[in-house]
Amino acid sequence: MPKVIAELKILPMGTGTPSVSTHVAKALKALQITSVKVTIGSGFTTIEGELKEVLEAVEKAHNAVFSDAVQRVNTILIIDDRRDKELTPSGKLNSIMEKLRQLE
Repeated sequence: MPKVIAELKILPMGTGTPSVSTHVAKALKALQITSVKVTIGSGFTTIEGELKEVLEAVEKAHNAVFSDAVQRVNTILIIDDRRDKELTPSGKLNSIMEKLRQLE
């Protein structure tokens, strides 16, 4: 099965503070013990793997945020699933950078 690239953002709600990094760290820890490749970013986390693995990992990350302090979680997931060739984050970035150079 082809691999997908997904962008994940988990937003704990009602924490009583603008900072949510402690809660997000729990989600990232849950992702790190799955079979998917994880690249942590400042706003979104990139996940690479087979679609089923990615969806299972996202469910674990989503559930890991819930606690007595967090009773509501919004999760944003964007899946890039291309079936005509292999996808990699670096390949996507190289492609757009090449197009940008062509515009100079």
